[in-house]
Amino acid sequence: MAKLRSWTQIWRSIAEVCILNFVLNFKIVTLADDTGSNSIVSEGNCKNTNYQIFLPPPYQNISSTICKPVWHSYELRYTKTGDTTTIILSAPYTVGWVGIGFSRDGMMAGSSAMVGWTNKHGHAKVKQFYLRGRRQSEVIVEKGELPLNNVPAAVATNGAEIYIAFQLQTTIPFGKQPILLAFSTKRPLNHHLSKHEDKTAVIFDFSSGSTGPVSNWLVEMRKNHGIVGIIGWGLILPVGAIIGRYFRHKDPLWFYLHSVIQFVGFAFGLATVLLGLQLYRSVHVHIPAHRGIGIFVLVLSILQILAFFLRPDKDSKFRNIWNLYHSWFGRMALFFAALNIVLGMRAAGAGNNWKIGYGFLVSIILVAVIVLEVMAYLKRSQKRSLPHTFQMDSVGEATFPTNLAKAG
Repeated sequence: MAKLRSWTQIWRSIAEVCILNFVLNFKIVTLADDTGSNSIVSEGNCKNTNYQIFLPPPYQNISSTICKPVWHSYELRYTKTGDTTTIILSAPYTVGWVGIGFSRDGMMAGSSAMVGWTNKHGHAKVKQFYLRGRRQSEVIVEKGELPLNNVPAAVATNGAEIYIAFQLQTTIPFGKQPILLAFSTKRPLNHHLSKHEDKTAVIFDFSSGSTGPVSNWLVEMRKNHGIVGIIGWGLILPVGAIIGRYFRHKDPLWFYLHSVIQFVGFAFGLATVLLGLQLYRSVHVHIPAHRGIGIFVLVLSILQILAFFLRPDKDSKFRNIWNLYHSWFGRMALFFAALNIVLGMRAAGAGNNWKIGYGFLVSIILVAVIVLEVMAYLKRSQKRSLPHTFQMDSVGEATFPTNLAKAG
């Protein structure tokens, strides 16, 4: 009986120890979870590396970073302080260069990149490059559109990894941003980058730290924005304006054609603006000049539509003023629309096919306008050379001789 009581006490002690151990472990795990949720530091699945010991200030003083794996063993750390976003990219490295680019649509052309490497003497280098095109000659050093602040970018190696650190100064907070990652095992020669051996493009959400692949819909959306804009502002509306100026002798056919064509062109222009807004909301593309001119052209086109409904009668004393307003506002809208198409193609890094195609379209329209303007001038000159009135001499009543011999 005493032996049974002793075994009961032993089992009770073991059970108490297990329960106590479970409770303590539960409290420790809970405290760890609470600490992780309340702290700004979030390493995710990143390697536990103390990058602060080999990066220069101010990057070594940054402790509240969010870290996410982005590609293979590439890790992206970032933190926001006011308008400043600090970015640190780590990647496997032995020799060559590693780069991180910021794109508008996930494409290389038109993007800007920060590239880091060590030269043959072991000195670390980091430069910004503007990727104007795909050819090596179109990768321009010390150029780019990244809003770097006055803090110098830094690059350092730690073991078999390279760390590229820089700060961006933006008034508009980062959201979903297409990121380009690439590397090469050949060192840059005189700051000329060798062709990358591998690359990828991902969408990185700086508001949540999530990543995703760049889908083709971004590229298609950009293409649709450009195609609809060129068709509407580069083709339909100029044709409508040409009809309104040079075919008024075909009354009233010219009026109906001019009105219908301009309404269709306005619909295409409005669709262009809506596609641009959708593209801006998706990837937060910030092109102030292109966006501002687009809004200005849209306002001009709306005023033209209102002018159609508010046009005075032909006999009204305000008709001449309305004609001047309607014609010159239309010319301004077409001019700035053409300018904005060129700015849009430049901002998007459009290929030569786009530039040649739009240049060919503009050339045809300009040739047609010149020919029609010359013909209209000659016609006006011919009218001015003719007498204004044709008068016949007043001879009164016709008189004929009466002494003509009559036929017998």
